[in-house]
Amino acid sequence: MEYLKRIADDLLKLRLEAFGAVQIKGPKWCGKTTTAEMQAKSVIKMQDPDTREGYLAAARTKPSLLLKGETPRLIDEWQVAPVLWDAVRHAVDERRLRGQFILTGSTVIDDDEIMHTGTGRISKMSMYPMSLYESKESNGKISLRELFDNKELDIDGIVSNLSIEELIFAACRGGWPASLDDMSMAAKLLIARDYIDVICSEDISKVDKVQRNPALAKLILRSYSRNLCTLAKKTSMLADVSVEMEGTSTKTFDDYVEALEKLFVIEDIEAWCPAIRSATVIRTGKKRCFVDPSIAVAAMGASPQSLELDLKTFGFIYECMCVRDLRIYSQAMGGTLSYYHDRYGLEADAVLHLDDGRYALIECKLGSREIEDGAKHLLELKNLIIERNKKETQMPLRLPDLLIILTGGELAYTREDGVKIIPLGCLKD
Repeated sequence: MEYLKRIADDLLKLRLEAFGAVQIKGPKWCGKTTTAEMQAKSVIKMQDPDTREGYLAAARTKPSLLLKGETPRLIDEWQVAPVLWDAVRHAVDERRLRGQFILTGSTVIDDDEIMHTGTGRISKMSMYPMSLYESKESNGKISLRELFDNKELDIDGIVSNLSIEELIFAACRGGWPASLDDMSMAAKLLIARDYIDVICSEDISKVDKVQRNPALAKLILRSYSRNLCTLAKKTSMLADVSVEMEGTSTKTFDDYVEALEKLFVIEDIEAWCPAIRSATVIRTGKKRCFVDPSIAVAAMGASPQSLELDLKTFGFIYECMCVRDLRIYSQAMGGTLSYYHDRYGLEADAVLHLDDGRYALIECKLGSREIEDGAKHLLELKNLIIERNKKETQMPLRLPDLLIILTGGELAYTREDGVKIIPLGCLKD
């Protein structure tokens, strides 16, 4: 297969220019190794069955032996021998050169397994499954970066090539690079289902060497899927799980969720809590989310056909797909994602903050009938900030730079009130 350019390519190149080593972290099968190999000059794969035992023996006795080779040197699945982290950090200090190592891995290592954080030596970057632009399904005619730089950018009349049916299939298939190979549609959909099976039957127990029940792991993923992109409390999800597996404790539930977070399967969204209302009014719980919408589809046992008949459920899956793409597109701009929701029902599905202080309020609305409600929420939130600034003149809050509705429709345009309607199938970084 031809290598499809990833947004992470330029991020990795920049970090190698600035730091001695770069760690690429993210879910398995998202393409970390392949992306790293495009820039590496030598490679060592710690999970290669032919060489694994020899590598582990070297790591135990003299880990620096594994660091010899042309640079940048890729150490794939480095967490198999956590001592390599400190060895890399030490080598960077000794060599005093940039772009020496790339570390890839699909799990989080506990702090007690490494001696030093690597701050200043090892730069960390996240990688996700592919966005619609990277998989060449979004035509990329509207740039998020250009929108921030030019609020008056004319987007009127730009059209997405994706129908609702194609969006549904893209969400069910997910952004897994392997699913873009030349194969039948049924085979493409099998990738995400197999991903769930491997995570629950193997990886959730391997991540920290604690034996866990695959059936319970699947139940928790299914409960998360049913509450996707909502503020569901853990107690309600635990009750859902307990219907089929009695005796599941809060501690056990938390333990499984933590393991799934370490595997980069679950990535909840934090709340944005600006000082525009009483602190007791703004919801501060996390919004439930996966790194890819296909995880929810597979965990629920849904299909493109079933979701075409249940667009309400697909609306939540679509929001998860929007969140995935926004996370990817905003990386190069130092973007972070949160959400806003208060007890009065005022909300923004996503709040995209850039590292220079600019931000966008974003609603994810699948159909055209929902656009009016979405725009109303965004404008009310902007007006709330304006009113707050009139009272608090000493410490005014920045007004949102963009108001955006990401839609599953086909036509992009800017409303008279300034809200930009953008099909997800037109967006890029």
